[in-house]
Parts: sequence; C-alpha cells; structure tokens
Amino acid sequence: MMEKLGSEGFMKELTNGFNVLMDREKKVITFESLKRNSALLGLEGMSDEEIICMLREGDLDGDGALDEMEFCTLMFRLSPALMNDSKQLLEEAIF
Repeated sequence: MMEKLGSEGFMKELTNGFNVLMDREKKVITFESLKRNSALLGLEGMSDEEIICMLREGDLDGDGALDEMEFCTLMFRLSPALMNDSKQLLEEAIF
C-alpha cells in the first residue's frame, strides 16, 4: 500500500482513517465513536468487549481513548507489512 501512495500519501490515509473514526467533539477515538463507525471498517459484527479490547491495545497513555498518534501506532503494530515499510517512512522523514 505504501509503495502505491508514497510515505506522504500513506500518512494522509492513516489521518483520514483516524478522522472517520474519531469523536468530533473530543478529537479522539472513543468506545462510542468506534462502535458507531465500526461498519465503515467492515467490522459491524464486533462485540462491545472486542471494541474495548481494540481500544486497550492501542491506548498507550491509559485515558481510554486513542489519539491520532496512538491510532497510527496501532495500525503499524497490527500490520506486519506496515512494520516492514515503517523503516522506509522513517528514512524518508529524516532525509
């Protein structure tokens, strides 16, 4: 995916994904916003417990929600292909 979009395009897609899922007022992904928008991800059958587990997996600061950085980090961690491509992203950002 990153090969098609390039690093800037790929990061823009992650940002777009975050914006679709976030609570508009709180500017983070909450249980409620993820549950409400899970169908957009093709995850309409997720139980409340599965949604809570997904949030916990990415919630690095323990506030019960995902900010944009936590969301992007979670997406990288959940996708081995993204992890392999992350080195390229880092190199492009540095150089």
